Amino acid sequence: MTKQQLASKIWESANKLRSKIEASEYKDFILGFIFYKFLSDNEVAFLKKKKWSDEDIKSLDELDEKKIQYIQKNIYYFIPYKGLFSTWISNDNFSVKDVTDGLSDFKTYINPSFEDTFKDIFKTLSTNLG
Repeated sequence: MTKQQLASKIWESANKLRSKIEASEYKDFILGFIFYKFLSDNEVAFLKKKKWSDEDIKSLDELDEKKIQYIQKNIYYFIPYKGLFSTWISNDNFSVKDVTDGLSDFKTYINPSFEDTFKDIFKTLSTNLG
């Protein structure tokens, strides 16, 4: 899927959604995607700054507790490679399930000291995807 195709899909979904929810919720929905992209890009930028290769980043998963803790300690959350926004847009089979799984993983891997900071940050987005 190209970036243009992804943008078209998101725009089409947003138009359908706009008629079903209040304007303030719609804004939260769109802002949720933008903020998730920011957090995802922030994690990649942090890892690149620490000289992680693309292959190192692709190896990020839920099985390596040491890497998870390292990233959580430094940026206060962890997003596995499969849940990174950049992974979503490079996937030809991108679906709503990718987003719901990514948001679920994000919630699971928040640094415990920052759970209150990120609590329900994607509530509107999650609610309106299902």
